[in-house]
Amino acid sequence: MAAGAVICALFFAKIVSVSILPYGLISLGLTVWIIYTTDHLIDARKIQQPAATERHRFHQQHFKILLTLLIGSVMIDCTQLFFIRKIVFVQGLGLASIIAIYFLLQRYLRFLKEVIGALLYSGGVLLIPLSLKNGDLNSAQLFLIAQFVITALINLLLFSWFDKTQDEIDRHSSFATTMGDSSTQMVLKILFLIQAILFLVQFVIFDLKFAIILVLMNALLFLVFIRKNYFKEEDRYRFLGDAVFLLPLIYVLL
Repeated sequence: MAAGAVICALFFAKIVSVSILPYGLISLGLTVWIIYTTDHLIDARKIQQPAATERHRFHQQHFKILLTLLIGSVMIDCTQLFFIRKIVFVQGLGLASIIAIYFLLQRYLRFLKEVIGALLYSGGVLLIPLSLKNGDLNSAQLFLIAQFVITALINLLLFSWFDKTQDEIDRHSSFATTMGDSSTQMVLKILFLIQAILFLVQFVIFDLKFAIILVLMNALLFLVFIRKNYFKEEDRYRFLGDAVFLLPLIYVLL
């Protein structure tokens, strides 16, 4: 997930024609890992019995080691603040404040958890490219950002859908546990339809060369959606769901 965030940031940086310093990339990768690990350590700490999901059991079993790595990562991340550009630092503080509020209110979010998670992840990815960009975004870039945010939301809703039974056992709230299977499937279908419409508009009106990456990402997520039984085995859905955010590397390397 952290690697995906770094790659997606480079993807958008190339699209808006800005360059990201290595310090910014290191800070972004560490921050995403810190948030992800903190979230899972908090969840693992709350569960009294062995967790129903493998990732939470992993965080339970290696809690002290992961906590030590987490503290070390925070210290390293803080050192990067002395090297990143001022505008990125200022806007990063704003995003950090929102993330802090998210952790404080997380238990009350219920079905909004995935929506806010998608917005925060997208905000982290877009923070550096957009803070460094001169001028306004054009229509094609705005479309692409909307498509990316929806892609992140689809990803998280898929995960909550697959994890529904285990989350209920561990008493974790999510969109799927709150709204149920049928409502989650319906929302996912609507989001895939919205993406298809946006991609059609991209194809007809705008330059599709960078949007094709988002098409491929959503096609793989749709495959996970329609082949639930296959991807449920051995947590294949999670592997592919995280891996789709590595696909923008294709465009970065072109």
